[in-house]
Amino acid sequence: MEMKLIALVLLLYMPVSRASNPPGEICLTPEEKKLYDLIMDYRKSKKLKTIPFSSKLTKVAQAHVRDLSANFDYDNKNNCNPHSWSGKGSWTACCYTPDHQYAKCMWDKPREIGGYTGDGFEIAYFSSIGATAADGLEGWKKSAGHNPLLVNSGMWSKVEWKAIGIGVYQTYAVVWFGEVADPSEQVPCP
Repeated sequence: MEMKLIALVLLLYMPVSRASNPPGEICLTPEEKKLYDLIMDYRKSKKLKTIPFSSKLTKVAQAHVRDLSANFDYDNKNNCNPHSWSGKGSWTACCYTPDHQYAKCMWDKPREIGGYTGDGFEIAYFSSIGATAADGLEGWKKSAGHNPLLVNSGMWSKVEWKAIGIGVYQTYAVVWFGEVADPSEQVPCP
């Protein structure tokens, strides 16, 4: 009887694995999960559909915020904006210029890094005191260039987002949108 009770107590305190998320899963940090939830609440307030979480786009987003934090000089950007990628990772370096001449390099990153089959479209946020989900979303909502991606307006009005990836790290937050469903869609685990 005592042995059965000990086994039951151990079973109750063992971590539960998510059957829908295979080993090597991509998880969101609490701040990334908060950003995902805030974006979905914002979309819901506009009577828009929830965008399914994408582990592949999140892999790209998480890699990008870390690359930006380690390698992007916000004050001396040499005409490269935060959609740029350094040459210090397992990806092709990319200088995304204000004229969008090299946009394809950014759009291809989900294929190159995450194995996602479609183009990816990114919005980025920077705060010198640290990026937060709430501040990032508020900044994007006020931006004529970023809010349309969040709410499918303007040139994005005929687009249906079928995948979203989130990354928040130190002073950066990025969100990647995709028009192709991610067959490896996972629950955004904590």
